[in-house]
Amino acid sequence: MNVWQLLAGAASGSRHRDALAQGPRRLSYAEARDRALALAEELRARGVREGDRVGCLMHNGVDHLLAYFGVAAAGAVLVSLNTRLTDGEQRDILEHSGARWLVHDQDHALRAGVLEREALTVPDRGAPDARVHLLGPDDPAQLYYTSGTTGAPKGVVLTHRNVCAHARAAITELRLDDRDVWSHIAPMFHLADAWATFAITAAGGRHVFLPTFTPTAALDLLADAQVTITNLVPTMLNLMVKEPTASARAYGLRVMLSGGAPIAPDVVRRILDTFGCDYVQTYGMTETSPYLTLSLLPPTLAALPLEQQLRWKCRTGRPFLGVELEVVGEDGAPVARDGRAVGEIRVRGETVTPGYWQDDEATAAAFDDDGFLRTGDLANVDEHGSVDIVDRKKDVIKTGGESVYSVEVEHRLYDHPAVLECAVFGRPDAKWGERVVAAVVLREGGRADSADLIAWCRRHLAGYKAPKEVVFLDALPRTGSGKIQKRALRDA
Repeated sequence: MNVWQLLAGAASGSRHRDALAQGPRRLSYAEARDRALALAEELRARGVREGDRVGCLMHNGVDHLLAYFGVAAAGAVLVSLNTRLTDGEQRDILEHSGARWLVHDQDHALRAGVLEREALTVPDRGAPDARVHLLGPDDPAQLYYTSGTTGAPKGVVLTHRNVCAHARAAITELRLDDRDVWSHIAPMFHLADAWATFAITAAGGRHVFLPTFTPTAALDLLADAQVTITNLVPTMLNLMVKEPTASARAYGLRVMLSGGAPIAPDVVRRILDTFGCDYVQTYGMTETSPYLTLSLLPPTLAALPLEQQLRWKCRTGRPFLGVELEVVGEDGAPVARDGRAVGEIRVRGETVTPGYWQDDEATAAAFDDDGFLRTGDLANVDEHGSVDIVDRKKDVIKTGGESVYSVEVEHRLYDHPAVLECAVFGRPDAKWGERVVAAVVLREGGRADSADLIAWCRRHLAGYKAPKEVVFLDALPRTGSGKIQKRALRDA
């Protein structure tokens, strides 16, 4: 069980001549295997040995996919670098991981030159006879450094077993096969998209790539490549479905996935109307490879009229294949399955990280004595076993003795026709302890002021849940993976 074997298997069995497509560039899986082997050979020639860490600094593209597999073939551990970080932040990650080598694309050649590592690119030749050096299933395959929204980034270790088990489960859950076309639109340095590098390859499907995101470019790629399935973060989807020309294309999608953050029901309705496909909400973590739940409906719910199905499609969903998931209260006991009682999600299984790189203290703090990983996410469970996240534990707003879940308030704000994006958070307040604050980006041509939005929320929510302050911004601060940075808003 090794990441390299996924590409090797695809190369021997795929029927696709253009399994990897980026603009005019096309590679079959056999050609991709040979290019990845050439990278492995080059890494070994540069001194890389089993267990060494190799950084990867790239936009989405063919070479990014080849790097994932080539580093594995060299027996090394890939350290995925967020392209939006500063050179100082990237250097800190390379130093913490101990990576002496850096694979980069042409767009990052200048940055690679200042990171003080031995830099190289993916060779443009093949090496079909190169020798592979495979690590064991429980050895690290990749390191992903968390976004650092709550402090210093930690290096999440994913083993070859973690990655391969997740790929197999995703193939089963999402019915992936060689007819599927996946678009790498969300960043490949993040597991919101990177998991599909392995699952789509193992299924023998096709990969197409968008190096940098704009709503129009993403919509064009979905239509031009007749993409059948992809996963996008809600902020991307929100911008895409609100693009005026979004419905003017002919799409080939069978399912649209979203993950990385909760999504408003209004955005889900727009997705269904725009793309004419099924929708599945996903939830996961870097620490879990990533998926923990999918909002795939059982037959009894799938038989309901679409408007009734939306209630469950918009929930976080039921556990992913192979994941043991519990929602527990402060006493450690499972909460009632009534759709109201709230507890913390904890999980274990083959796809869960063994811990954090060179950080025994953080690893010990993350796991319970029985091996369950504590996620820090608060949720309820309904009678169908469907989980629904209400907030991050750290984001719950305590105001006047009441708990306000930011996701609930955000969903109401997204229902307002003038709101493009929003984020709700708490700020210290002398009277209430914390006050509810909303940061809002209006749609082009949208008209609303603070009083309008506060009154809107008060019509739909209890008064204590409504924002007491609304801040209007041109854009919301985001992490490299597209998640909104509430910490930056709180600290502003």
